[in-house]
Amino acid sequence: MGSTIQLTAADGTQVPAYVATPAAPAKAAVLVIQEIFGVNAHIREVADAYASEGFLTIAPAMFQRVQAQVELGYAEADMGAGMALKTAVEALPEPGALQDIQAAIDHAHASCGGKVGIVGYCWGGLLTWRSACLLNGLSAAAPYYGGGMTTEAESARQAKVPVMAHFAEEDKWISMESVAAFQKAQPAAQVFTYPAHHGFNCNHRGTWQAEAAALAKQRSLAFFKMHLLGSAH
Repeated sequence: MGSTIQLTAADGTQVPAYVATPAAPAKAAVLVIQEIFGVNAHIREVADAYASEGFLTIAPAMFQRVQAQVELGYAEADMGAGMALKTAVEALPEPGALQDIQAAIDHAHASCGGKVGIVGYCWGGLLTWRSACLLNGLSAAAPYYGGGMTTEAESARQAKVPVMAHFAEEDKWISMESVAAFQKAQPAAQVFTYPAHHGFNCNHRGTWQAEAAALAKQRSLAFFKMHLLGSAH
């Protein structure tokens, strides 16, 4: 189902991306934006799952500008390595890695001719939120526990597309107070919270919460089908 392609960003940077292609020709696409662990087995599985729902799915390697072929696990050392890479990417001059997401959006449009949505987890959730506000060619965005997206500066941005945000009520990094402030600043966004910890969608991690993950996925799928395919089914 999956293969690797090379995207070319506006500044000429080559960025690999994992692409999962559905069995029938796709009518729409979904970008999957990684956590701080790279395009690892879990992110490829997420992409495959969206492809099995009929979407062309693309997961760009968001660390490519600072380090190639990053694929980390979830041990403490991996966490440290991922945080350092994220910090390095965040320090790039604007627009930094966002142009890699734009390249993925453009590729998705060219490949399937349909609308494009975006989903991201943890750091990818933050990048998904920024993409919804700053990039062109998206039709829907579903950030999951986007670290940093509930800060005052990020909450002040204005999304160009419908947003459905998922947060964990027991998240050590994202307070429920900041989620409430985000919802107040973004009344048009759908915000859902779950009795779970940060990373609840990832079944490779100890914080996986099967019920929360299933419910968030069900909501995200319905949201994408509505905004990308024009159907609630």
